[in-house]
Amino acid sequence: MKKPRVLVAHCRYQHRGGEDSVAEAEIEMLEQRGHAVHTLFRDNDEIASLSAANIVAQTLWSKRTSRELESAVQTFRPDVIHVHNTFPLLSPSLYWAAAKAGVPVVQTLHNFRLLCAQAMLLREDKVCEKCLGGIPWRGVVNKCYRGSAAQSAVLVSAIGLHRMLGTYRDKVTRYIALNEFCRKKFIAGGLPAEKILVKPNFVDIPNQLTNERRGGLFVGRLSPEKGLDVLAKAMRAAASEIDVIGVGPGQSSLECQYGIRLLGWLEQSDIHARMRSAAYLIMPSIWYENFPRTLVEAFACGLPVIGSRLGALGELIEDGRTGLLFEPGSARDLAQKITWAASHPEEMKTMGRNARTEYEAKYTPDKNYRQLMTIYNDAIAANTNKEAA
Repeated sequence: MKKPRVLVAHCRYQHRGGEDSVAEAEIEMLEQRGHAVHTLFRDNDEIASLSAANIVAQTLWSKRTSRELESAVQTFRPDVIHVHNTFPLLSPSLYWAAAKAGVPVVQTLHNFRLLCAQAMLLREDKVCEKCLGGIPWRGVVNKCYRGSAAQSAVLVSAIGLHRMLGTYRDKVTRYIALNEFCRKKFIAGGLPAEKILVKPNFVDIPNQLTNERRGGLFVGRLSPEKGLDVLAKAMRAAASEIDVIGVGPGQSSLECQYGIRLLGWLEQSDIHARMRSAAYLIMPSIWYENFPRTLVEAFACGLPVIGSRLGALGELIEDGRTGLLFEPGSARDLAQKITWAASHPEEMKTMGRNARTEYEAKYTPDKNYRQLMTIYNDAIAANTNKEAA
């Protein structure tokens, strides 16, 4: 069977994050399995050199993207276009250019950008769904994007424009949600249910489990939505210690906090080594995490996860089997779970072994590749049927 030729489109973030890693990992996975892959990447560091008017214009409709995609389709001739992030420089004009060229589009939904100006369904450190299903005009009133009414207005205008044009409804062939919880949120937000398929993230980590484990670990961007305040209060209440790997705007809030050792950012191999020696990973997020790659890495390293019973985390972590769940935002409940974990090391090791089994059953490259091929072939068939109709 012919292997689809894939054009991957993505705007790299100014501060590298999980979406960038996922896009690169999928490209590597495809190339290793013999697929021809072409990339259409923009780098959001370009924003610093652009005028405000230029940024607004490109966010709403990028003529450059339309030209570059048309040229790439003519020279590379992809069977499918896989989009990760269009914000802001690629813009949704990409979908229209793909439709004009007759190439199906698969869009991975890494966050809630199509539903929410702030992209996380979070306001004032609380889950906010007030814009779900409609034009997110409250995002302007509440200055949801970077505390700026003007920047929020640009985002809301882009979302509103492309909803009115039917871009998200008609020009994307298939969407990839990272779990069932998020799929339901996108359906509630107005995306066509029949177009949204579920495929999680994956990692490629060999089985090198160790028996000597102790202490807690946090890995991720140091920003408020990750529940840093909850983490700091819980560590004091539990009289425990944790290694924190990460950088970000919330770093200063953790400095000099009891029990918290800030390690900065480490190389991936060093992170995985620490995951193999820790007793548990803590994910105290206060927003709807879509599918943190860190969780899959922890499972692959045989590391159970203590996470918020919130959104997809409550679906991905099986309480008492692959980790422990605590009430979102409750430092007291998190402290109790940490204390229990510290006094039940053998039970936590068993959860870690279960986590590795869960990884092997659901999150390996081979399983992910088969899921991705099913989605690509479905999108190609749907596009063929549409053109024949």
